[in-house]
Amino acid sequence: MSKLFPKRFALLKAYITLFLILSFIIRLSFLFWNFSEVDKNLFTIGNTFIIGFLFDVATISFFTIPYLIYLILFPKRFYGSILDKVITYFGFSLGVLIIFFSFFGELTFWDEFQRRYNFIAVDYLIYTYEVVKNINESYPLPILISAMLALVLTSIFIIYKLNYFSKTFNSQTSFKSKLIATIPWGAVVVISICFVTNKSADFSGNRYNNELAKSGIYSFFAAFRNNELPYSEFYKTIPKALAYKTVKANYINSKNLLVNSNENAIYRTIINFDSILKPTKPNVIFICIESLSGDFLKEFGNKSNITPTLDSLANNSLFFENLYATGTRTVRGMEAITLSIPPTPGRSIVKRKNNQGLFTIGEVFKQQGYERNFFYGGDGYFDNMNTYFGGNGFNIVDRGRGFLLDKSITTTRTNIEDNEVTFENAWGVCDMDIYNKVLKEADKANETGTPFFDFVMTTSNHKPYTYPEGKIDIPSGAGRHGAVKYTDYTIGEFIKKAKAKPWYSNTVFVIMSDHCASSAGRWELDVKNYHIPGLIFNLPNQEPKKVNKLASQIDVFPTLFSALNWDYKSNLFGKDIMSMQPQDERAFIGNYRKLGYLKDDKIMILDEQAHANFYSWNPIDNSLSAISSEEKFENKSISYYQVADDLYRSEGLKIKSK
Repeated sequence: MSKLFPKRFALLKAYITLFLILSFIIRLSFLFWNFSEVDKNLFTIGNTFIIGFLFDVATISFFTIPYLIYLILFPKRFYGSILDKVITYFGFSLGVLIIFFSFFGELTFWDEFQRRYNFIAVDYLIYTYEVVKNINESYPLPILISAMLALVLTSIFIIYKLNYFSKTFNSQTSFKSKLIATIPWGAVVVISICFVTNKSADFSGNRYNNELAKSGIYSFFAAFRNNELPYSEFYKTIPKALAYKTVKANYINSKNLLVNSNENAIYRTIINFDSILKPTKPNVIFICIESLSGDFLKEFGNKSNITPTLDSLANNSLFFENLYATGTRTVRGMEAITLSIPPTPGRSIVKRKNNQGLFTIGEVFKQQGYERNFFYGGDGYFDNMNTYFGGNGFNIVDRGRGFLLDKSITTTRTNIEDNEVTFENAWGVCDMDIYNKVLKEADKANETGTPFFDFVMTTSNHKPYTYPEGKIDIPSGAGRHGAVKYTDYTIGEFIKKAKAKPWYSNTVFVIMSDHCASSAGRWELDVKNYHIPGLIFNLPNQEPKKVNKLASQIDVFPTLFSALNWDYKSNLFGKDIMSMQPQDERAFIGNYRKLGYLKDDKIMILDEQAHANFYSWNPIDNSLSAISSEEKFENKSISYYQVADDLYRSEGLKIKSK
């Protein structure tokens, strides 16, 4: 041990010890936090902490490198000098502060996502305004910061009293001894870079145990490096020709005519109307509800009566009972809805480069002569939304804070002015304010006689769960149930106001969630936590109907286009739910790493280690049971995801020039 930590390395020993102790405390805290969900087998728990310890050692080894370089290069004759003390005290204090800041951050991140840091945390570094404000509104930030600083000062004081600083400054450690002591830590860094990935911690079938085994800081930098995962490089594949043939076979019928059946493409003409079924072109207002899980609705068994409006609409609309989100974030939902595409691995296309000029549902509306608008209650700079929607032909209506649109965007931008705001939090104006803006813009659009399609993104059902007081019987900021009830209340008020407008009778309302409130679960993919509500209301010549077919977010707008009897060019993967046969029913679910294909209570899960794991899903208890793979099922699962990613990377999702 003396060779590993000679006296000059005393502070390094103290720093490493502090990090490992805090890591153990965090891991233990998370274990008890989700004790009901973890695999409690003693062998599994033991592995969780052993693997966790190894990841902690790997993590702290990276932190040691800057200090080790300083220790090696700093001349022995200047040990204990003023310069040495200033650099050492400052560097050590900063290092301890970073450790405590990271661990406090992990607590809030785990509270929100039940995961270690991932690419969401990386994104949050970019959008500091919304994130810092959200944290300040959700947690007692002054208390947390004070507690963190107190712990930092206490730790430094204890280490000082234990004479670690004195040993460091008064040592006579030679250059050779320092070099020998540095080699093991350098070796750990090299091994970690070359052979250790964050997925190496995925040793268990229980997701919580895998997350506990990871180190938050290591996970953060792993996510920073791997926010895009080309499917062909990381996932199980089949020959490209076979993948395209398998996917295209699902679109060969009397309503779908492939433009060029020999191309690696799904671009086609869809025919919906005939001499009896004439096309109609009502205005369309789409409400994308933030984080609304299906199980919030009474329709799906909730007893709290927090969604009376949506429960009423479920009985008076085309209501989809068996609909699944493709992902766990708003930008993933936006990708699925607008591009009508299975989720591609890594970050959402909404946040990637080269995401303009794509064939979205907006292009279908354009073919039919519609004006297209995107409404957001915050600044659409967040999550790259303005660049994505503006770059794909949508006018922007948002609460701009000064971030300019890309020069390549030629659509208009309208600001939500201060006098139009009654309540605002970190994420933007309250839902009622954004709906009032939609009503105002709809009035203007109605005067022109041009039909409009509005994509409205809500924000109130998001932590800190704050909204105007006195609107519902749950105090603002009291929690998720209050936010859900306020969200539901505003939809009711919006429709009530819309009914008084001259354009109401010629307007269809589509309402659907972007994703569920939580994606956490013990399984690779927790199927239940992708179940969302979706409905089409005020649809011409359509009696209320509840549809129990298994379907995906990507299918809702193709279903609407079919209901409106439109003929159109399409590059969309989605299908008309109403005309689906049992063999057509399926859903796509995933997170940024795992991709699932759900059908007939079976699910194939693909991951970036080229695994294809096949399970039977029990909807009653939401459990997964491993079963033997079926080649046909596996090939179809792979085909959809392989083709979707290939089309994005080969620019096959772009709007065709002809």
